[in-house]
Amino acid sequence: MDLFLGLGIGGIVLLAASLVFDGVFEGVFDGALDGLFDGWLSLPVVAGFVSMLGFTGAIVLGSTGLGPGAAAAAGAVAGAGAGWCTYRLSLALARDGSGAAPRHGELVGSAGTVVTAIPAGGYGEVMLRLGGQPVKYAATADGPVALGAEVWVTATPSSTSVGVRAVER
Repeated sequence: MDLFLGLGIGGIVLLAASLVFDGVFEGVFDGALDGLFDGWLSLPVVAGFVSMLGFTGAIVLGSTGLGPGAAAAAGAVAGAGAGWCTYRLSLALARDGSGAAPRHGELVGSAGTVVTAIPAGGYGEVMLRLGGQPVKYAATADGPVALGAEVWVTATPSSTSVGVRAVER
């Protein structure tokens, strides 16, 4: 049983090491067998397999009258399942496309507040929300806009400035 517990604990240690050495196996075996093991030799997959093999083997050995061979077989089956689940989860996380960064052009049509008055023909400052975060931009307007006024963004001439118009209510 000590061997199985050692494998389980070793797998947990390997999983912790994968946080530091992520991608090492992929780099070592890069190009080997023309991508046959692509993603399967990652540290998290190997760690999941080894941990599940060890802990399942220890549970089977300690709770049943079966011998070490049956415990190793049950652990290998459970380890293969854990490795497959880890592989599929890593694929799902890698192709998650919802984390696109907000773009400056998305500000057109958004509302903001003047934090430094905008004089006629000059620059002031407005507070806008980009990606949910407050961001201060230099702003121009066709006419003067007072401090605290609500404005709409009409143009984004540069990455640090916007064109605005006052909201009429």
